[in-house]
Amino acid sequence: MPRSVNAVASRRRRKRIMSLAKGYWGSRSKVYTIAKNTVEKGLQYAYRDRKTKKREFRALWIQRINAGARQHGISYSQLMGKLSAKEIGLNRKVLADLAMNHPDAFKAIVDAVK
Repeated sequence: MPRSVNAVASRRRRKRIMSLAKGYWGSRSKVYTIAKNTVEKGLQYAYRDRKTKKREFRALWIQRINAGARQHGISYSQLMGKLSAKEIGLNRKVLADLAMNHPDAFKAIVDAVK
């Protein structure tokens, strides 16, 4: 009896890796074994950087809020402490947007907590 191999699944698996490797340079998109290594590493970077992106945006929002708050004579930490004490539930993303694009609204918030 001839050897039975699941060629359908093997081909699908290789095809998936090769399609993910489209656009890579040289043998990284042509040779399966090299493409597989490159795709796996790329997926590792993607997983890691989805976490890093959250960190970087939070840091950016804090810098923007701090810059806006200091224009009105209050530090970031004082502002955030007073916001939580007054139970004003605005997150950092919204506060940063207000500080950059709507300075009048941000000033009203700062005045409300002072």
